[in-house]
Amino acid sequence: MSFNHFDAKGQAVMVDISGKEATLRIAVAGATVNMKQETVIMILEGKAAKGDVLGVARLAGIAAAKKTPELIPLAHPLALQGVSVEFDHDPAAGSIRVKATVKAFDRTGVEMEAMTAASVAALTVYDMCKGADRGITINEVALLQKEGGKSGVYRREENR
Repeated sequence: MSFNHFDAKGQAVMVDISGKEATLRIAVAGATVNMKQETVIMILEGKAAKGDVLGVARLAGIAAAKKTPELIPLAHPLALQGVSVEFDHDPAAGSIRVKATVKAFDRTGVEMEAMTAASVAALTVYDMCKGADRGITINEVALLQKEGGKSGVYRREENR
């Protein structure tokens, strides 16, 4: 296994993508926010003290995807063509699953943008609900799938 973010001297470098062809890149990442059942219900009923939790979390995730190169030192600035953040909820299990999808026509993948979007959306759910439920946890931040580029298609196995 080789790490391409290091030069021959072992120093960190931004990977040179200038010779690569631009192709459509798509990445989907997820994160799970676990909380009390009552907290999920409070969110779904729009009764959180800080307002529309999922609406604000969606906007935070989209904004975070656009800020990825400012947060991840060796990430390339990309012209994102699309970012969406969706939520699946399971009140009985006390969970909200965040799913972030990012698309770009570029020379490198958008996995980091999707992972950043999912992470920040989950953190925003935590921030907006921590006053009602201090035991909230964020779990399973993961790349779910990616398409495009030399490495082709990747889909995460369910039972990892």
